Amino acid sequence: MKQQTNQIDRFFTQDAAAFALGYLDYLKQVLDGIDPGKVARFIEVLLDARARGTTIFFIGNGGSAATASHFANDLSFGANEYERPFRVVSLADNVPVITALGNDFGYDEIFVRQLRVLGKAGDVLVAISASGNSQNLVKAFEFAAKAGICTVAITAFDGGKLKQMADETVHVPTGPKEYGPAEDAHMVLDHLIGAYLMRLVKAGG
Repeated sequence: MKQQTNQIDRFFTQDAAAFALGYLDYLKQVLDGIDPGKVARFIEVLLDARARGTTIFFIGNGGSAATASHFANDLSFGANEYERPFRVVSLADNVPVITALGNDFGYDEIFVRQLRVLGKAGDVLVAISASGNSQNLVKAFEFAAKAGICTVAITAFDGGKLKQMADETVHVPTGPKEYGPAEDAHMVLDHLIGAYLMRLVKAGG
């Protein structure tokens, strides 16, 4: 009998409707496990960066790179604020830069070398990672700590190294290798935070 490694294995069935029900029920449990106080603290960090006119950088790999881009779009343009904007950049977006840095210096360097050019003290660096252990994200956090850049880790599984290194964290409590629910929940956080900030700005906040 194949060993079950996570909750998705546990409720898997060839009945697609039953699997859908199990997946959605589990996702509800995952979302219920997110600490709303941590979400509120992350929002405070974003609002503080906006008030100071500093830059918020997002980084991530794979699906988390897509979420980083989505966050950058929703915060910088979705808020519809141009007098005091959220200055947000996804460092996962520039394919020529990423491939050049990866080719010349190694994949572990693709974010830290961008930060060395673009980052400055007082900025915010947000890493999105299910495992929290990707070396290119860890290296970016190590640089940020030395450069006076605030770090936020949005994680899952056990949080990994990033959860321990970050100034602030929003953790999604999933089992190991449950990338689907982890990344689903990360996107919920994007839309939740974006919806809040858009309305806060509209209300004059």
